[in-house]
Amino acid sequence: MRREDLADADCGIAQTLGVVGDWQSLLVLREAAAGVTRFEGFDRALGFSRRALTERLGALVEHGILRKEAYSDRPPRYDYVLTPRGESLLPVLVALQEWGTQHLLGDGETSGAPGDAELRRVSGLLGTTPPDVVLATQDGATVHLQDPDLWTVAFFFPGAYAPESHSYPPGWSAVPGARGCTLECRSYATRHQALRDAGARVLGISTQHPEQLAAFSAFAGLPYTLASDQDGRAASALRLPVFRAGGSDRLKRVTLLLDPAGTVRHVQAPVTDPAGAVDEMLDVVSAASARTR
Repeated sequence: MRREDLADADCGIAQTLGVVGDWQSLLVLREAAAGVTRFEGFDRALGFSRRALTERLGALVEHGILRKEAYSDRPPRYDYVLTPRGESLLPVLVALQEWGTQHLLGDGETSGAPGDAELRRVSGLLGTTPPDVVLATQDGATVHLQDPDLWTVAFFFPGAYAPESHSYPPGWSAVPGARGCTLECRSYATRHQALRDAGARVLGISTQHPEQLAAFSAFAGLPYTLASDQDGRAASALRLPVFRAGGSDRLKRVTLLLDPAGTVRHVQAPVTDPAGAVDEMLDVVSAASARTR
């Protein structure tokens, strides 16, 4: 079968490969998910030849994965923005990231060892301003990753469940670090008011469905928002480390502190002591808040 025939094959995998089956197109999608929109930004991040980049962007626009939005008439210049069709490919990027994390970079555990390539990638978020991802919350609303009025403590965790809901995935107790999720969530509940007094909000994020998060929030009496990254928006945009357990992609335990402008000011990874990490974050937020007063 010739490559140009793939898009016409009677197979969803073959059809998809016909559109985004080369490594350059997938890396363009990776950068688009991370908030890059302009040709110069893709060029700096990827280092392709300008001709190759122009061809990849054009093909992705042609297939409805990206759309062009003019930001300059003279000369004509465009932003390249993910369409809903493009956003629906984010789980594919997450799956590729999970495979690379498990087999090439890290070890597939919920918290990697210092020096792992995946943890170096997370540490590289320090000082950057990631895209303002919008996520579904446990109460059916939406929440932004960034808050222009408050610091944001965003902690990413594999999953937490209400015991009476009988929703624990098979073998969940054997997942390394899974038991620490409830402790981490409750520790943030205990420190919530102190964090609020220091000018920060708490946002817990996992890949669970909002209904599962709602059940756990009610069970644990959490005073802060839980949000669902079930579509992989945050994982793709921030290139967070992921693994697979209980039949679903899971976020490894990482905590970010974002200032009101959305810039990452502190990174916790790996998080091997959930309760201790909460106390550390409170100290960091308090010190940051004192410096800005």
